[in-house]
Amino acid sequence: MTTMASELSQVREEAEVSEHEVRRHELADFLRSRRERITPEQVGLPRGRRRRTPGLRREEVAQLSAVGVTWYTWLEQARDIQVSPQVLDALARALLLDRSERTHLFSLAGAVDPTPDADCPSITPALRDMLRQLDPIPACIQNSRYDILAYNRTYGRLLCDLDAVTPEDRNCMILSYTNPDWRSAVVDLPEMNRVMAAKFRGAMAEHLAEPAWKALLGRLEAVSPEFREIWARHEVVGPGGRTKLFRNTHVGLLRLDHTDLWLGPSTGPRMVTYAPADEESRERLRRLHALELAEM
Repeated sequence: MTTMASELSQVREEAEVSEHEVRRHELADFLRSRRERITPEQVGLPRGRRRRTPGLRREEVAQLSAVGVTWYTWLEQARDIQVSPQVLDALARALLLDRSERTHLFSLAGAVDPTPDADCPSITPALRDMLRQLDPIPACIQNSRYDILAYNRTYGRLLCDLDAVTPEDRNCMILSYTNPDWRSAVVDLPEMNRVMAAKFRGAMAEHLAEPAWKALLGRLEAVSPEFREIWARHEVVGPGGRTKLFRNTHVGLLRLDHTDLWLGPSTGPRMVTYAPADEESRERLRRLHALELAEM
Protein backbone atom coordinates (compact mmCIF):
# COMPACT_ATOMS: atom_id res chain seq x y z
CA MET A 1 0.00 0.00 0.00
CA THR A 2 2.85 2.37 0.85
CA THR A 3 4.52 1.65 -2.49
CA MET A 4 1.26 2.27 -4.36
CA ALA A 5 0.68 5.57 -2.53
CA SER A 6 4.22 6.65 -3.36
CA GLU A 7 3.72 5.81 -7.02
CA LEU A 8 0.44 7.73 -7.14
CA SER A 9 2.12 10.74 -5.52
CA GLN A 10 4.91 10.59 -8.10
CA VAL A 11 2.37 10.42 -10.94
CA ARG A 12 0.57 13.49 -9.59
CA GLU A 13 3.84 15.44 -9.28
CA GLU A 14 4.82 14.52 -12.83
CA ALA A 15 1.39 15.59 -14.09
CA GLU A 16 1.67 18.94 -12.31
CA VAL A 17 5.14 19.53 -13.76
CA SER A 18 3.90 18.59 -17.22
CA GLU A 19 0.93 20.97 -16.99
CA HIS A 20 3.18 23.78 -15.76
CA GLU A 21 5.54 23.22 -18.67
CA VAL A 22 2.69 23.16 -21.19
CA ARG A 23 1.38 26.45 -19.80
CA ARG A 24 4.82 28.06 -20.11
CA HIS A 25 5.11 27.07 -23.76
CA GLU A 26 1.56 28.15 -24.52
CA LEU A 27 2.27 31.50 -22.87
CA ALA A 28 5.48 31.92 -24.86
CA ASP A 29 3.73 31.10 -28.16
CA PHE A 30 0.85 33.44 -27.34
CA LEU A 31 3.13 36.38 -26.50
CA ARG A 32 5.16 35.81 -29.66
CA SER A 33 2.03 35.68 -31.86
CA ARG A 34 0.62 38.88 -30.33
CA ARG A 35 3.97 40.68 -30.69
CA GLU A 36 4.33 39.74 -34.35
CA ARG A 37 0.91 41.05 -35.35
CA ILE A 38 1.50 44.64 -34.10
CA THR A 39 3.20 47.21 -36.31
CA PRO A 40 5.54 49.81 -34.79
CA GLU A 41 3.19 52.56 -36.00
CA GLN A 42 0.36 51.16 -33.86
CA VAL A 43 2.32 51.85 -30.68
CA GLY A 44 3.96 55.08 -31.79
CA LEU A 45 7.39 53.68 -32.70
CA PRO A 46 9.34 54.46 -35.90
CA ARG A 47 9.49 51.59 -38.38
CA GLY A 48 13.14 52.02 -39.41
CA ARG A 49 14.70 50.74 -42.63
CA ARG A 50 15.79 47.20 -41.77
CA ARG A 51 13.16 45.14 -39.97
CA ARG A 52 13.47 41.40 -40.43
CA THR A 53 11.08 40.63 -37.59
CA PRO A 54 7.36 40.80 -38.38
CA GLY A 55 5.65 43.17 -36.00
CA LEU A 56 7.46 44.41 -32.91
CA ARG A 57 10.89 43.34 -31.73
CA ARG A 58 11.32 41.80 -28.31
CA GLU A 59 13.27 44.81 -27.07
CA GLU A 60 10.42 47.08 -28.18
CA VAL A 61 7.87 45.09 -26.18
CA ALA A 62 10.23 45.18 -23.20
CA GLN A 63 10.60 48.95 -23.59
CA LEU A 64 6.84 49.51 -23.83
CA SER A 65 6.22 47.28 -20.81
CA ALA A 66 9.08 48.71 -18.71
CA VAL A 67 10.68 45.27 -18.20
CA GLY A 68 14.16 43.97 -18.98
CA VAL A 69 14.88 42.70 -22.48
CA THR A 70 16.57 39.56 -21.16
CA TRP A 71 13.67 38.82 -18.84
CA TYR A 72 11.11 39.23 -21.64
CA THR A 73 13.24 37.06 -23.95
CA TRP A 74 13.26 34.32 -21.32
CA LEU A 75 9.46 34.60 -21.11
CA GLU A 76 9.14 33.99 -24.86
CA GLN A 77 11.60 31.11 -24.53
CA ALA A 78 9.26 29.44 -22.02
CA ARG A 79 11.80 29.59 -19.22
CA ASP A 80 10.56 28.82 -15.72
CA ILE A 81 10.36 32.37 -14.31
CA GLN A 82 7.84 34.13 -12.08
CA VAL A 83 5.54 36.71 -13.68
CA SER A 84 3.69 39.17 -11.46
CA PRO A 85 0.14 40.37 -12.27
CA GLN A 86 1.50 43.91 -12.59
CA VAL A 87 3.93 42.84 -15.33
CA LEU A 88 1.20 40.88 -17.09
CA ASP A 89 -0.96 44.00 -16.99
CA ALA A 90 1.86 46.02 -18.58
CA LEU A 91 2.38 43.37 -21.28
CA ALA A 92 -1.35 43.28 -22.03
CA ARG A 93 -1.35 47.03 -22.58
CA ALA A 94 1.84 47.02 -24.65
CA LEU A 95 0.53 44.24 -26.90
CA LEU A 96 -2.88 45.93 -27.29
CA LEU A 97 -4.75 42.85 -26.07
CA ASP A 98 -8.52 42.92 -26.13
CA ARG A 99 -10.58 41.65 -23.19
CA SER A 100 -10.62 38.00 -24.29
CA GLU A 101 -6.89 37.99 -25.04
CA ARG A 102 -6.11 39.61 -21.71
CA THR A 103 -8.15 36.97 -19.87
CA HIS A 104 -6.29 34.26 -21.81
CA LEU A 105 -2.92 35.81 -20.92
CA PHE A 106 -3.64 35.79 -17.18
CA SER A 107 -5.08 32.28 -17.38
CA LEU A 108 -1.95 30.90 -19.07
CA ALA A 109 0.23 32.59 -16.46
CA GLY A 110 -1.91 31.23 -13.61
CA ALA A 111 -2.45 34.74 -12.24
CA VAL A 112 -5.42 36.84 -11.13
CA ASP A 113 -6.13 39.96 -13.17
CA PRO A 114 -5.69 42.98 -10.82
CA THR A 115 -8.09 45.08 -12.89
CA PRO A 116 -11.74 44.35 -12.06
CA ASP A 117 -13.75 43.53 -15.16
CA ALA A 118 -16.91 45.55 -15.58
CA ASP A 119 -18.58 42.57 -17.30
CA CYS A 120 -18.86 39.69 -14.87
CA PRO A 121 -19.54 36.25 -16.44
CA SER A 122 -22.20 35.62 -13.76
CA ILE A 123 -24.30 38.57 -15.01
CA THR A 124 -26.53 36.93 -17.57
CA PRO A 125 -29.09 38.71 -19.79
CA ALA A 126 -31.78 37.26 -17.51
CA LEU A 127 -30.20 38.93 -14.46
CA ARG A 128 -29.97 42.25 -16.28
CA ASP A 129 -33.64 41.93 -17.21
CA MET A 130 -34.46 41.19 -13.58
CA LEU A 131 -32.68 44.38 -12.51
CA ARG A 132 -34.76 46.38 -15.00
CA GLN A 133 -38.01 44.80 -13.84
CA LEU A 134 -37.23 45.60 -10.21
CA ASP A 135 -37.40 49.34 -10.93
CA PRO A 136 -38.37 51.50 -9.06
CA ILE A 137 -36.81 49.34 -6.34
CA PRO A 138 -33.07 50.18 -6.42
CA ALA A 139 -31.02 47.07 -7.19
CA CYS A 140 -27.51 46.21 -8.29
CA ILE A 141 -25.17 43.25 -8.57
CA GLN A 142 -21.96 43.38 -6.54
CA ASN A 143 -19.12 40.98 -5.90
CA SER A 144 -17.66 40.38 -2.45
CA ARG A 145 -15.10 43.15 -3.11
CA TYR A 146 -17.99 45.66 -3.41
CA ASP A 147 -17.43 46.27 -7.14
CA ILE A 148 -20.75 47.37 -8.68
CA LEU A 149 -21.04 45.12 -11.73
CA ALA A 150 -24.52 46.07 -12.95
CA TYR A 151 -27.41 48.22 -11.70
CA ASN A 152 -30.87 49.45 -12.63
CA ARG A 153 -31.91 53.05 -13.26
CA THR A 154 -33.18 53.82 -9.77
CA TYR A 155 -30.01 52.53 -8.11
CA GLY A 156 -28.01 54.62 -10.56
CA ARG A 157 -29.47 57.79 -9.00
CA LEU A 158 -29.96 56.64 -5.41
CA LEU A 159 -26.68 57.87 -3.89
CA CYS A 160 -25.01 59.69 -6.77
CA ASP A 161 -25.07 59.83 -10.56
CA LEU A 162 -23.47 56.43 -10.99
CA ASP A 163 -23.39 56.75 -14.79
CA ALA A 164 -20.98 59.67 -14.37
CA VAL A 165 -18.58 57.55 -12.29
CA THR A 166 -15.83 55.80 -14.24
CA PRO A 167 -16.19 51.98 -14.24
CA GLU A 168 -12.98 51.47 -12.25
CA ASP A 169 -14.39 53.70 -9.46
CA ARG A 170 -17.77 51.95 -9.28
CA ASN A 171 -16.95 50.30 -6.00
CA CYS A 172 -19.02 50.93 -2.86
CA MET A 173 -15.93 51.19 -0.66
CA ILE A 174 -14.23 53.73 -2.92
CA LEU A 175 -17.42 55.76 -3.30
CA SER A 176 -18.33 55.67 0.39
CA TYR A 177 -14.89 56.88 1.48
CA THR A 178 -14.09 59.33 -1.33
CA ASN A 179 -17.14 60.46 -3.35
CA PRO A 180 -18.76 63.63 -1.87
CA ASP A 181 -22.22 63.02 -3.39
CA TRP A 182 -22.33 59.40 -2.20
CA ARG A 183 -21.12 60.34 1.28
CA SER A 184 -23.66 63.16 1.69
CA ALA A 185 -26.50 60.81 0.72
CA VAL A 186 -25.80 58.34 3.56
CA VAL A 187 -27.51 59.51 6.74
CA ASP A 188 -25.34 57.49 9.16
CA LEU A 189 -22.10 57.49 7.20
CA PRO A 190 -19.67 56.58 10.04
CA GLU A 191 -21.65 53.49 10.99
CA MET A 192 -22.13 52.37 7.39
CA ASN A 193 -18.42 52.76 6.66
CA ARG A 194 -17.51 50.87 9.82
CA VAL A 195 -19.79 47.95 8.95
CA MET A 196 -18.71 47.91 5.31
CA ALA A 197 -15.02 47.79 6.24
CA ALA A 198 -15.71 45.00 8.75
CA LYS A 199 -17.59 42.97 6.12
CA PHE A 200 -14.78 43.60 3.65
CA ARG A 201 -12.22 42.30 6.15
CA GLY A 202 -14.31 39.18 6.74
CA ALA A 203 -14.63 38.50 3.01
CA MET A 204 -10.95 39.24 2.33
CA ALA A 205 -9.81 36.35 4.52
CA GLU A 206 -10.40 34.04 1.54
CA HIS A 207 -8.60 36.35 -0.91
CA LEU A 208 -5.51 37.57 0.96
CA ALA A 209 -3.08 36.73 -1.83
CA GLU A 210 -5.19 38.04 -4.72
CA PRO A 211 -3.81 41.19 -6.40
CA ALA A 212 -7.21 42.79 -7.02
CA TRP A 213 -8.06 42.66 -3.31
CA LYS A 214 -4.64 43.92 -2.26
CA ALA A 215 -4.84 46.71 -4.83
CA LEU A 216 -8.22 47.88 -3.52
CA LEU A 217 -7.02 47.77 0.08
CA GLY A 218 -3.87 49.70 -0.83
CA ARG A 219 -5.87 52.34 -2.67
CA LEU A 220 -8.28 52.85 0.25
CA GLU A 221 -5.43 53.15 2.74
CA ALA A 222 -3.69 55.68 0.48
CA VAL A 223 -6.66 58.00 -0.09
CA SER A 224 -8.68 57.83 3.13
CA PRO A 225 -7.43 58.52 6.68
CA GLU A 226 -10.95 57.57 7.85
CA PHE A 227 -10.57 54.11 6.30
CA ARG A 228 -7.09 53.64 7.79
CA GLU A 229 -8.43 54.40 11.26
CA ILE A 230 -11.38 52.00 10.90
CA TRP A 231 -9.23 49.27 9.30
CA ALA A 232 -6.80 49.38 12.20
CA ARG A 233 -9.57 48.22 14.56
CA HIS A 234 -9.62 44.72 12.95
CA GLU A 235 -13.40 44.46 13.26
CA VAL A 236 -15.16 41.65 11.40
CA VAL A 237 -18.86 41.49 10.55
CA GLY A 238 -20.62 38.74 8.64
CA PRO A 239 -23.08 39.32 5.79
CA GLY A 240 -26.56 40.55 6.62
CA GLY A 241 -29.17 43.16 5.74
CA ARG A 242 -30.76 46.02 7.67
CA THR A 243 -32.83 49.17 7.24
CA LYS A 244 -30.83 52.12 5.86
CA LEU A 245 -31.57 55.83 5.59
CA PHE A 246 -30.55 57.78 2.50
CA ARG A 247 -31.00 61.46 1.72
CA ASN A 248 -31.51 61.65 -2.03
CA THR A 249 -30.92 65.06 -3.61
CA HIS A 250 -34.00 64.73 -5.86
CA VAL A 251 -36.72 63.25 -3.64
CA GLY A 252 -35.53 63.58 -0.05
CA LEU A 253 -35.30 61.06 2.80
CA LEU A 254 -35.65 57.36 1.94
CA ARG A 255 -36.03 54.52 4.45
CA LEU A 256 -35.03 51.31 2.66
CA ASP A 257 -34.62 47.67 3.65
CA HIS A 258 -31.32 46.31 2.38
CA THR A 259 -31.35 42.64 1.29
CA ASP A 260 -28.61 40.50 -0.30
CA LEU A 261 -29.74 37.80 -2.73
CA TRP A 262 -26.77 35.48 -3.20
CA LEU A 263 -25.90 34.36 -6.72
CA GLY A 264 -23.25 31.89 -5.56
CA PRO A 265 -21.35 31.14 -2.34
CA SER A 266 -22.31 33.46 0.52
CA THR A 267 -19.10 35.48 0.11
CA GLY A 268 -19.40 35.75 -3.66
CA PRO A 269 -21.56 37.76 -6.07
CA ARG A 270 -24.94 38.97 -4.88
CA MET A 271 -27.91 41.01 -5.99
CA VAL A 272 -28.42 43.91 -3.59
CA THR A 273 -31.95 45.31 -3.31
CA TYR A 274 -33.37 48.29 -1.39
CA ALA A 275 -37.10 47.77 -0.85
CA PRO A 276 -39.07 50.71 0.61
CA ALA A 277 -39.66 50.33 4.33
CA ASP A 278 -42.74 52.62 4.31
CA GLU A 279 -45.27 54.08 1.88
CA GLU A 280 -43.60 57.49 1.83
CA SER A 281 -40.32 55.93 0.71
CA ARG A 282 -42.19 53.83 -1.87
CA GLU A 283 -43.75 56.93 -3.41
CA ARG A 284 -40.43 58.77 -3.42
CA LEU A 285 -38.76 55.87 -5.21
CA ARG A 286 -41.48 56.06 -7.87
CA ARG A 287 -40.76 59.76 -8.29
CA LEU A 288 -37.00 59.11 -8.51
CA HIS A 289 -37.55 56.49 -11.21
CA ALA A 290 -39.89 58.82 -13.10
CA LEU A 291 -37.27 61.57 -13.01
CA GLU A 292 -34.70 59.19 -14.44
CA LEU A 293 -37.08 58.15 -17.25
CA ALA A 294 -37.86 61.78 -18.03
CA GLU A 295 -34.16 62.54 -18.56
CA MET A 296 -33.68 59.72 -21.07
